[in-house]
Amino acid sequence: MDKKEIYKMLAEVEEPMLGVDIVNLGLVYEVSVKDDHDVEIVMTTRNEDCMLADYIALSAREHLAGHIGNLDHIDIKMVSAPKWTKERMSQYAKYLLDL
Repeated sequence: MDKKEIYKMLAEVEEPMLGVDIVNLGLVYEVSVKDDHDVEIVMTTRNEDCMLADYIALSAREHLAGHIGNLDHIDIKMVSAPKWTKERMSQYAKYLLDL
């Protein structure tokens, strides 16, 4: 398992308010894979007061656990810095959101 696989899996998790995946929105800051069985993800939300932060983190964790059976530990760290901006979005996400 490598980072590319994790990013592909996370790209199947949607941010519920916008209906666009968390990778293309730029919410995933970093993915680390240790010993092929431990994954650490650093991510954020679109704003600091997002009431869906726990839901998004849980959705990402459950999606990974459900599709990659050999993971021992999935650590998702929700951070507020650096602050998310629209510039983090991919061209695809901007297209979907008509920006």
